[in-house]
Amino acid sequence: MAATSDQKSTLTKKQATSDVNNNRQSGLDEDWRKAAASSEKAIAHYTEFDFGVTVTFTMRTSLVIPVFNGGDSLTANLQTAIAYLEARGESHEVIVVDDCSTDGSCETITRMASKCASLRPLRNDINRGKGHAVRQGVMASRGDRIVFTDTDLAYPIDQVGKILAALDAGADVAIANRVSPQSTYHMSPAFFSYLYMRHALSRIFNLAARIVVGLQVSDCQAGLKGFTRKAADLIFPRLTVEGFTFDVELLYVAKRWNLRIEEVPVDFHYFSEPSTTGFMRDSILAMRDLASVRLNAFSDRYR
Repeated sequence: MAATSDQKSTLTKKQATSDVNNNRQSGLDEDWRKAAASSEKAIAHYTEFDFGVTVTFTMRTSLVIPVFNGGDSLTANLQTAIAYLEARGESHEVIVVDDCSTDGSCETITRMASKCASLRPLRNDINRGKGHAVRQGVMASRGDRIVFTDTDLAYPIDQVGKILAALDAGADVAIANRVSPQSTYHMSPAFFSYLYMRHALSRIFNLAARIVVGLQVSDCQAGLKGFTRKAADLIFPRLTVEGFTFDVELLYVAKRWNLRIEEVPVDFHYFSEPSTTGFMRDSILAMRDLASVRLNAFSDRYR
């Protein structure tokens, strides 16, 4: 017996409810579960036409923001991101992935999510690394276009629009290019020495990425990148690197699958100077991860 339109509508909604429940993270405590449930209900829209067909509303943009100890600026930065997407007038969600922060970021995100339907909180019970947090957020996203950016908004929020424009123009993957002649830096003169060291090491690492895994992009580790839904679904389930070097791996997978990568000039702000010890440690770990990507490529892990 053929199902009636009301039965089809009910079945569709039940399936959507099941999908929402399956996407909830087991590490969320009760407050996070309530905030996440509120956000999910707000973005699971349905439209029933008079002729009985049920259509699921499509999310236009997902913005993923990984957080680890977001600090005093976290609330203002998230408000800025939310306001920017609201002003664009498109359906959207902001997925904030807390990577086991210890500074109260968890509570801040929970509080904001309880008041903002478009903010979806996810949380890790242990610190897993930026790569894991971004992958977790992207794979939980629903948007046709997915962008991730840094929580400190070192890339001003309007730069997200440049990434989205590149995706709309036909790119599968759009990435910020800080070394483009059209890019601009905003920083204190006190950071000149750090910028010089960072730039030099970045050029060395970028050269290593070209040699070891064959990447041909100018700035592989910029913290602002965007993907079409199809590209994200192809790339992120294949990623294995959980630290900062996950960018190299995702770009290699994109190259491996012949996706179109567009480099986008951006504005970039330096707000603070990390410790030399931490920066050098991360550089060493980055070289280790680069070798891991090469080994995975050799064993055809990304097929």
